[in-house]
Amino acid sequence: MTSRATPRRTVLFAAAALTTGCGSDDGGDGGTSTSAPATPSAPAATSSAGATPSAEATPSAGAAPLATTSEIPVGGGTVFAKEKVVVTQPTAGEFKAFSAICTHQGCTVNKVADGTINCPCHGSKFRVADGSVAAGPASRPLPAEQIIVSEDTITLA
Repeated sequence: MTSRATPRRTVLFAAAALTTGCGSDDGGDGGTSTSAPATPSAPAATSSAGATPSAEATPSAGAAPLATTSEIPVGGGTVFAKEKVVVTQPTAGEFKAFSAICTHQGCTVNKVADGTINCPCHGSKFRVADGSVAAGPASRPLPAEQIIVSEDTITLA
């Protein structure tokens, strides 16, 4: 048997193909995609991103509360950068949570104003009601996150 060496050009081409699109954890908007999302979550259009107050909902043992319900403005929200989550209250008593990582290029959103969650890097805006894109360059909604609202306390699920 004769052993055959792989030409260096082939190896370099394969390495380049594997590293294409490394600018984003979630497939980014650079024309590449992954077979599974970086953060497991259901599509925003088919799942409830938040929670409503419930007597049976209890926070995970040891989970620190994010905020009280009175700290989240109606029609707005609050960004929790350390936890990488944004909690919104689209209408009174309805709480939603989304990833605080912009789907454009992975920047952390920094504020909620005028009904949108805003990214400071390239100007993407997402709706507080469902995380959908209100203004690009992002083309994908913010992934939903799970929260528990128990009495007046909001905790990550």
